[in-house]
Amino acid sequence: MASSLEKKVVDDGNSDDDVLAQLGYTQELKRNFGLLGMVGFSFSIVTSWTALSGVLIIGVESGGPPVMIWGWLCVCLVTLAVAYSMAEMCSAYPVAGGQYSWVAILAPTRWARSMSYLCGWFMLIGIICMGAVNNFVATNFILGTAQLNYGFTIERWHTVLCAYLITILAAASNIYLSHMLNKLSKAIFVWNLLSFVVCLVTILATNDHKQSASYVFSGFQNFTGWNAPYATCLGLLQSGFGMCCYDAPAHMTEEIKNARKQAPRAIVMSVYIGFFTGFIWLIALCFCIGDLEATGATATGVPVIEIIFNSTGNVAGTSTLASMIAIIATVCANSLMAEGSRAVYAFSRDNGLPFSNVLSKVSTRHVPVNAIILTAIVQMAFNSIYFGTTTGFNTIIAIATQGFYLSYLMPLLSRILAHFSGKKTRLEGPYSLGRWGIVLNIIGFIYLAFICVVSNLPSVTPVTSENMNYTSAATGVVMLVSLIFWIMTGRKKFTGPDDGSLLSVGNGHEM
Repeated sequence: MASSLEKKVVDDGNSDDDVLAQLGYTQELKRNFGLLGMVGFSFSIVTSWTALSGVLIIGVESGGPPVMIWGWLCVCLVTLAVAYSMAEMCSAYPVAGGQYSWVAILAPTRWARSMSYLCGWFMLIGIICMGAVNNFVATNFILGTAQLNYGFTIERWHTVLCAYLITILAAASNIYLSHMLNKLSKAIFVWNLLSFVVCLVTILATNDHKQSASYVFSGFQNFTGWNAPYATCLGLLQSGFGMCCYDAPAHMTEEIKNARKQAPRAIVMSVYIGFFTGFIWLIALCFCIGDLEATGATATGVPVIEIIFNSTGNVAGTSTLASMIAIIATVCANSLMAEGSRAVYAFSRDNGLPFSNVLSKVSTRHVPVNAIILTAIVQMAFNSIYFGTTTGFNTIIAIATQGFYLSYLMPLLSRILAHFSGKKTRLEGPYSLGRWGIVLNIIGFIYLAFICVVSNLPSVTPVTSENMNYTSAATGVVMLVSLIFWIMTGRKKFTGPDDGSLLSVGNGHEM
């Protein structure tokens, strides 16, 4: 851009509101978060070791231990390319809209608004669906622990009602206890790491019938009916789900002090912490796993609870460890409610949703109450699908993952197109990748595109109407809905951030 159009922003800790103003927004939310609180907030959502526990059955059936372990290592390495790319964009454009805002700024002008609008819809669907999935995971650990102690049969309505309760609690705490979110994030970060160490040491110390190293690192298992390469690709979906949601700090930038530096750091740090805890936890689980079929068919409904019980042989001890994980998942519901509501708020602020003027209002508590309420209602609607079918809810899990990954893919694609079209070749934030930016953008894009394809594949054969993967159809519905709203209101009203010249001066550094 011509230097006459560039608006210089002093790169210091007091420039957050000025940066936001240059993007065309007024500061309405309260900046409560520091770096530690935001790392805790982000990791409470990423929390890979518990997320992997919640979808362990995918890895068990599709490749077994070696695919879970080596697949996790590979997925995390390429995820870092995505995380660093997003951190750079977040540093240059720290706005609560996150991905869709970056697309609006970076994509070729001809397609920028429409691409941004579609990205916003995928982002919202991904975040809100992930909230519903997490509520389901938390519910499974709660009911699974109760079943272990009392031996009752877990019904679908038990699961849905418990998920409703978790959603309501998350919404209420976001509305009435928003001022405590930073302190809660720090506390759950400590609890998360403490729980990880306690659970890890306990199952390794108490299990006296561990699997062999050859079984853990090379014992391929395949219950899908497909060939080995296909099953391996399916098994990577467990890792894809486990390493997700690290964009959370981007949606909280308007509540972070010195956001241009601290939010990118929180994005990257949450991936590193998630990688190490997830890798160690997966190895421990695979050494301690018993019979695979018994683990998958456990009456608790949670394979990890079965693995813990197989190790300890003690109901009280298993219940304690499972409860520690349940607390993490429950607090994660609170964090996902915050992230989802901020994304709804930001998208409405840009007139991206119906009734945007209502959803973008901020209360005297400095929280978007209406956006929180809508997020809770939609999460509960997704949870309600489980009343009718388990297959339908499994599709929600896939939609959540694919929604996130498509919303990650689009800003990277925009960045690549911007690079080769010459619209913007360098992002001028204090957290810069320099000449390595485009390389990491391309690596991240290829990985995200691969996961988006795999998440649409049927998971077992022969394929029937009961086990068919309907993710592609659901994604098509999201695209259709966004198209309808784009034609009705979006193309006339949707704004997006001001893409004119946010550049930093002074002491930037390259990662």
